[in-house]
Amino acid sequence: MVARAAAGRWGVVIALVAVLAALPSVIGALPASDAQVSAKELRAAVLASDSVGFSGYAESAGGLLLPVTQQLSSVADLFSDRTTMRVWWRSPEDHRVDVVTPGGETGTHRDDAVGTWTWEYERRTATLALFTPLTLPEPPDLLPNALGHRLLSEATDAEVSRLGARRVAGRDALGLRLTPGEAASSLRRVDLWVDGDSGLPLQVQLFGKDADRPALDTRFLDLELRVPAAATIDFEPPPGARVHVAEETDVVLEAGRRIRPVPLPAELAGLPRRQLDGVPPGIGLFGRGVTLLAVAPLPGHLAGGLRQALTQSPDAVVKSTSVRVAVGPVALMLVDPPGRGPYVLTGTVTPDALADAAAQLPELAAQR
Repeated sequence: MVARAAAGRWGVVIALVAVLAALPSVIGALPASDAQVSAKELRAAVLASDSVGFSGYAESAGGLLLPVTQQLSSVADLFSDRTTMRVWWRSPEDHRVDVVTPGGETGTHRDDAVGTWTWEYERRTATLALFTPLTLPEPPDLLPNALGHRLLSEATDAEVSRLGARRVAGRDALGLRLTPGEAASSLRRVDLWVDGDSGLPLQVQLFGKDADRPALDTRFLDLELRVPAAATIDFEPPPGARVHVAEETDVVLEAGRRIRPVPLPAELAGLPRRQLDGVPPGIGLFGRGVTLLAVAPLPGHLAGGLRQALTQSPDAVVKSTSVRVAVGPVALMLVDPPGRGPYVLTGTVTPDALADAAAQLPELAAQR
């Protein structure tokens, strides 16, 4: 009887998600009303929308089949699959995002006072992740409001221009195009569709160079602009749940402390280095906005699996001490010279820019 009730519950949820997924094509056919708002003003409205509370459904669709190891499979799924999310958002520091699948749901509860709880409903397992300087992408990072805000936060006025208008989630959305200014960028453009009343990004599409289809398309399907109750977001593991605490530092941070670092310059591939508090000197992040390049050491047991995954790509460029591959706008390169230890370079840069960056690290003796 319990199993039948649970099956019925999820049947209703899946049916609702299916209906919502069909709405964009229907509502998108309705005429949208544009407004006389400049690109600069619309960007400012997006950056001021952090205080907007809302709830609704969102969907993210990615086409990046990243060749990654088992340890990063959850990240690969985010960027290669269709992810449906139920969202309750009070602020960037206080929100809940449930990923809905045919098999159940997994909730992410963000609370700056504690950390991030991940609740796997079907397994009744709660995991608390404490904040670290480097964190892997999670479902909330792909929401249109979060992604749009981050991508525009470092854009210049010269990089943004107005598009027309369209209907997204039943609302009039004003178009804004971001064209990266860096020559090293692998992205041709980012199109954002912004709610004219609240400044909330309703849809974000990322296009790689020479690509007509977006590498990532995230949008709201349904949206209510009202601050949800705090009780909806607050989380405590229920009685009988299995509770885990995630490691305080991830494997890359640990590698950065243990492996003798390669000196990193102030600039790589024409991209300036960024300062990261609490991150070991052997880990570097370069660039800004939508054009980013990361350099980090890897433990040997991870490097072998990553090299195998990269070399299996039909477009891989394999050398004796390096292998690199581009998947849409994301490029990855593993450099493993004898006696130094493996390093990985990755980011939204072109393969040539990635090779140039590796060649600018002489201690790695990277091969182009």
